[in-house]
Amino acid sequence: MSLLVQATIMIVVQLLLLHVALTYRPAKAAATTLHTPFAGSREGRTHIVRPWSFWQWRSARPYWQFLTYYFVALGGLQVFLGSNPFYIALQGYTALGIEATLPLPQILSNRQNRSCKGFRFSVLVNWLIGDVMKMCFFFLADTEVPWSFKLCGLFQFACDMYLGVQYWQYGEGEGSVDGWAGGKDDVRLA
Repeated sequence: MSLLVQATIMIVVQLLLLHVALTYRPAKAAATTLHTPFAGSREGRTHIVRPWSFWQWRSARPYWQFLTYYFVALGGLQVFLGSNPFYIALQGYTALGIEATLPLPQILSNRQNRSCKGFRFSVLVNWLIGDVMKMCFFFLADTEVPWSFKLCGLFQFACDMYLGVQYWQYGEGEGSVDGWAGGKDDVRLA
């Protein structure tokens, strides 16, 4: 029951955040590549056009329509397949996989831009703290935690550690052509 309450609160908060983001974004006339929501990097070099411009819509209506259709589809699947063990396992593994791969778009964006500009250090620190707490639970719990959780957790921890390496390597600067983001006083050996 506590997980259901937690999930419901999280969904409500995420919907409120989406509402705020859609309500207070710049007007279309004032939009530039700098202010286009969810449309790639600020430099414009990593702009990726997704199929059907998924989650890059200018109007707020498609966001709410998609979420409504998604909710109805998942609700229907739950009604018809909710007691099927294969469906339950598939849903669990899909959720684990999605959570484990969440850092990958940020890693790829940092790598392509050779910069961590726009990625807050405090977010990275909180991700790493969360990963450490998750690993402590997975490996030190009195109850048996399935290996799928442990493997996905280790993968996500490795990704977050790599984000830390990228932050150390690139910083929040513009980056350079060869990937060296050191300051003007840094010395490189040839």
